[in-house]
Amino acid sequence: MIRALVALALASAALAPLPAMAETRSLIIAGGCFWCVEKDFDHVPGVVSTTSGYSGGTMENPTYRNHEGHREVVLVEYDPAKTDYATLVNVFFHSIDPTDAGGQFCDRGHSYTTAVTYTTDEEKAAAEKAKADAESALNQPVVTAIEKAGPFWKAEDYHQDYYRKNPIRYAYYRTGCGRDARVEQVWGMAAHQGIEGM
Repeated sequence: MIRALVALALASAALAPLPAMAETRSLIIAGGCFWCVEKDFDHVPGVVSTTSGYSGGTMENPTYRNHEGHREVVLVEYDPAKTDYATLVNVFFHSIDPTDAGGQFCDRGHSYTTAVTYTTDEEKAAAEKAKADAESALNQPVVTAIEKAGPFWKAEDYHQDYYRKNPIRYAYYRTGCGRDARVEQVWGMAAHQGIEGM
């Protein structure tokens, strides 16, 4: 009798519909080296996943060796029940030097310049507000571009989760490049706001 009840319970559980997966939303950001942006946003509450890639240019199928016109970017997937676009953009500004038009830290050139993308008018307004707030807080011009999101091209597999796969090399690069020191110099106590473990 007990075996029959257990079998019936298991059969019922197998037939029960699975709970629906939470719908996610996405944001493409460019903050210099995509390894670093990916690592930072993996530690932001509400972020579900991050993917390094290229966006902003016209070339199709860009690669690390040839992505002329594109920036290094990160596609951030997030749970809108736990965070929102405006919060993530604010976190982003506090994790970069938004006053540097020539790149980020030791990485120079267009590929490493900063940008926030949007897909709706509401997102555009939120990005513009975050930029204006950053400009006001820093009391100097903020050069981070705000652009309509274009195609996203995923970077090669060896770039994904680089900081996890190569922790010693990654730590050496991040420290040597001066990323955290510069962000702290720019933002002071507000540096890395919203990123856990920083």
